Amino acid sequence: MSTQQTQQQLSAGFADAVHDAQNAFRGLLDALSRPGRRVAIGSPVKGLALGAAMSHLLLTLTDDDTPVWWQQHDEASIGWLRFHTGASLAATPELAAFAVVTDAGALPALEAFAAGSLESPEHSATLLVEVASLDGGPAVEWRGPGIQDMQTVRIAGLPDKFWAHWQANHAAFPQGIDIVFTCADAALGLPRTTRVRRLEGI
Repeated sequence: MSTQQTQQQLSAGFADAVHDAQNAFRGLLDALSRPGRRVAIGSPVKGLALGAAMSHLLLTLTDDDTPVWWQQHDEASIGWLRFHTGASLAATPELAAFAVVTDAGALPALEAFAAGSLESPEHSATLLVEVASLDGGPAVEWRGPGIQDMQTVRIAGLPDKFWAHWQANHAAFPQGIDIVFTCADAALGLPRTTRVRRLEGI
């Protein structure tokens, strides 16, 4: 198969590389600086199984120095990202700079991912977690930097013990992972600085 044929079979990247990447990066910064408030990022990529926000964030954040761990081994999506950004495949969660989670209910324990060190807390993983809904889950109260008073969030489909694991992640600050939840073209940031309280029974 020729290189031209291979490129034709791959889904497209950004329609306007500079403009789209800038918009996605601004959206990410907005989502992480104002936890719990959703932002719109990108438009669907034709022929790609990933949602719009997930695909645009991957195109913006990854390069050949950022290994990506895929929860589900989607050869088409992995090849698409490698072609457009050069991102390598992380064999295990702890080796990943970014993790792509498309089955939120089977999300591994957060301690499986790199949390950085006290000297270099920035050497931690960022999880991109696709969920079915940002509205239909149990109510959780978020507080912390970037949140005025309190933000109520209802992310659907997370494991039962996720918020307990998140409390441990938050307590490890400045170490710890950061998470961006995505649903279609919407993204919602959960930085390690955010503390949570479950408002409904677990």
